[in-house]
Amino acid sequence: MNFAEALHYLSSLGHESLSIKLGLHNTKRLLHQLGDPQRFGAPAVQIAGTNGKGSTAAMCEAICRAAGLRTGLYTSPHLISITERIRIGGAALDEDVFAGCCGEVRAAAAHLAAQEGIYPTFFEQVTAIAFLAFREFKVDLMILETGLGGRLDATSVAAARTVALTPISFDHQEYLGETLAQIAAEKAAIIRPGARAAVIAPQPEEAQRVIEEQIKLAEVRRVDVSSCHIEHADAWGRFTFSYRTIRAHYEHIQLSLPGRHQLINAAVAIELCELLGAENLTIPRAAVAQGLATTRHPGRMEFDGQNPIVLFDGAHNAAGAAALRSYLDEFIRRPIVMIFAAMRDKDLTGLAATLFSAARKLILTTVDNPRSASIEELRRLATAQLVDDRIVAVAASPAEALHLARKLASPKDLICVTGSLYLVGEVKAVLKDSREAEG
Repeated sequence: MNFAEALHYLSSLGHESLSIKLGLHNTKRLLHQLGDPQRFGAPAVQIAGTNGKGSTAAMCEAICRAAGLRTGLYTSPHLISITERIRIGGAALDEDVFAGCCGEVRAAAAHLAAQEGIYPTFFEQVTAIAFLAFREFKVDLMILETGLGGRLDATSVAAARTVALTPISFDHQEYLGETLAQIAAEKAAIIRPGARAAVIAPQPEEAQRVIEEQIKLAEVRRVDVSSCHIEHADAWGRFTFSYRTIRAHYEHIQLSLPGRHQLINAAVAIELCELLGAENLTIPRAAVAQGLATTRHPGRMEFDGQNPIVLFDGAHNAAGAAALRSYLDEFIRRPIVMIFAAMRDKDLTGLAATLFSAARKLILTTVDNPRSASIEELRRLATAQLVDDRIVAVAASPAEALHLARKLASPKDLICVTGSLYLVGEVKAVLKDSREAEG
């Protein structure tokens, strides 16, 4: 199986966002058929939450690489290439290696379908590919970003002994529950008996009560994240801070990822990395500083180019949109041309109310996804939210939206691409193709 064949096979399983099937039975059977690659010997860290889990995972990976460890990072979704989801030592998995692992998973899935009537989903099979790759490269540590929820997410089969919960808020209610307590219960279930410790970010009171009950039930050590002491912030909102744990005092730590919300994620990452000492993995203070100063997390508060600068942020729920709006209000002094698309099953009214008024010029578009909100839906929201002279335009595709944004923006403006990681991915792909065409 080559890479193109692997992509064709995985796409035949149905669109990831529409083929979700929560539960661990199929994943366990699939991995058992593959020889349980998740149990090859490397410890695992699992991170769940509503917002910040991807940034925290990226920070942990950067810190551990700075400490000389060979890391295996698994995140979702990807922006341009599916290989981005599986990183070995900081690099996206080689396409040929991905295809080889996919071939093994496909054969195992076909066997289960024929013998047991089990049909693993897209996400379950990509998770299996990740574990095969981690075993093949003999990584020192697996860092797993939970895909959805926690209790029944495929990443939970790794039974990580070190876990973390980033801030929990409303998202994916159709799968996780309508109340914050129900959502928190699904995510907090990664705190299971047998785990060593759980790092807990500051939480809403309703979620905090659920987490405390789960910690008591699982009899797991709890590590609460404390506040960072801010020393400085540059013009783009990249913070320098100090942080004290029970073991050490970290001073003059510079964050490469912009935004005040990243301070919480950095504190969670620091606490997680300190706990890895129990796995016989040593993380020096210098590695913490180096890792946090060099972390990259594409598509999340990511700047690209200049004249005009493009800011990518896949804010797709209330908390993510609030973090982006706070960042724009605090640090961006340029007029904003906003390109916006979103999934129709999100809180579109809330996203519009939070984000649209930050833009001087707003461009609405739709992405190549069956869940994408139509331009007409978004136009109605813009009409309801914006009552002044802001320019509202529409574009049939992200490529057209980017072209229009560049026409409308002056060199000193900021183009903000937001509302969906799928939109971010499509715009980044357009930029990548144009740069490659230019040589």
